[in-house]
Parts: sequence; structure tokens; C-alpha cells
Amino acid sequence: MKYLPVALALFVFLILQGCARPTLYCIGDSTMATYNVAALSKSQQGENYPLRGWGMYLGEQFTDKLAIRNKAISGRSSRSFRGEGHWAKILDSLKKGDYVLVQFGHNDQKKEDSLRYTEPRLEFGASLSQYIREIRNKGAHPILATSIARRNFDEAGRLVDTHTAYTLTVLRVAAAEGIPVLDMNLRTMQLLDSTGVEGSKAFFLYIPAGKFGKLPDGLKDNTHLNEYGGKTVAAIAASELRSSKSKLKKYLKRAR
Repeated sequence: MKYLPVALALFVFLILQGCARPTLYCIGDSTMATYNVAALSKSQQGENYPLRGWGMYLGEQFTDKLAIRNKAISGRSSRSFRGEGHWAKILDSLKKGDYVLVQFGHNDQKKEDSLRYTEPRLEFGASLSQYIREIRNKGAHPILATSIARRNFDEAGRLVDTHTAYTLTVLRVAAAEGIPVLDMNLRTMQLLDSTGVEGSKAFFLYIPAGKFGKLPDGLKDNTHLNEYGGKTVAAIAASELRSSKSKLKKYLKRAR
């Protein structure tokens, strides 16, 4: 009988472990990141600074049976996210049955920065494969995502892709590794194409002159999203996931 409390405690622990919610970790760059709106508003001398990452709204697409940790960080590439130690912290807490959504590419393009740049075909591909291998070694499930499109129209009003080589590598690695991929580049290009040169501005960080003290002339940013853009892209991610073979889709809310 003296061993009963210990046995009971062990039983409860095992039950709790089995009932623990899986966690979805999102890793990527500024287009996915979560922002402190109050701090940004104060630093830019205004109210409700509109910068948002689509990862801020991804939780709205899932039921409460899944925990979500958006660990994307502005300015990071697949190389610098690892090099700065951010990935090691996530890997330490990753448990069997968790999921990791990986979206890099924007900053991997920066040739002028040796701490971030990765050559798009072999080096970037090897970087993604290393993430996949480490996620699998923890018994978790990797998912890749291509980078969301920039609002980059030419003089004729045609949308020009700025991620081609990196997108192709993500798709190739996902196929070779046999893992789900969310083609956010394709889907967001379709979105921008359908809304056109002017209409597509509604998703991005366009700030009128005089709204923020630090931005007297306003801002036109064709890479980063506002709230409407963030929510729209998060819904696109959910749509891509719903049509994938990932087990993660069972945690999505019913499509309306």
C-alpha cells in the first residue's frame, strides 16, 4: 500500500501527458510575425500602428484542441533564425505529436547579408531539410510554406513574382521529403492578381501622411501586411491546409 501514492501520481502524470494538447509552432519572418501594436504605436508617435503578420490570426482558424505558438521573428532567414539560437529554444520544447510550420524565403534572398543569405537551390534546400530532419527526430510533424507574394506590379500592371527560385526549392524539398506544403506564394499571387494594382493595396502597410509623428510623409510598404491582409492570408493558409494531407487539418474549425 505504501507504493500507492507513487503509482497514482505516475498514473495521473501519464494521463495528463496523453491528454496534453499538441502545439503548432510557426517559424518564419516579418510577414508571419506577431507584433506589439502598443509599443509600435508609441515608437512611431501615433495610434494603432497597422503592421500585422498573418501568424497573428492563424489561431482564429483552429479549435481550442490545438495550442499555437507563433515564433516567427522579423528580419530572419532560415539561416539567421537558427544562427541566433531561436530554433534551439523551440527544439528543446518540441514534443512528440507537435507540428512546426516553416516559412522562410524573404530574407534568405538578401545577398548583401552573409548572416541571412542562402543560395536559393542547394543551400536553402539543405537548410529546410535540416529543419525537417530535426523536427522528425523529436516525433513532431513538419509542414513547409512558400513565402507570401510581394505587391510587385510592373508598368503594364502585371504582377511580377520575386520569390521564384525559393518557391521552387520549397516545393521540391516538400515533395522529396514527403511532407505537406502550403503554397502561399501561388495563392497570394492569385489574390493580388484578382484585386489588381489599386485594390491590392488594401492588404498591405499603406499609411497616409500625418498619421504618425515618425512618418510625416506616410509609408508605402508592398511586403508587410495590415490587419485585413493578415486575416486574409491566415484564411488562405487554412484553406491550403484543408486541402493538404497533413493531420493538422483535423484541428481546423469547420469551413463556413
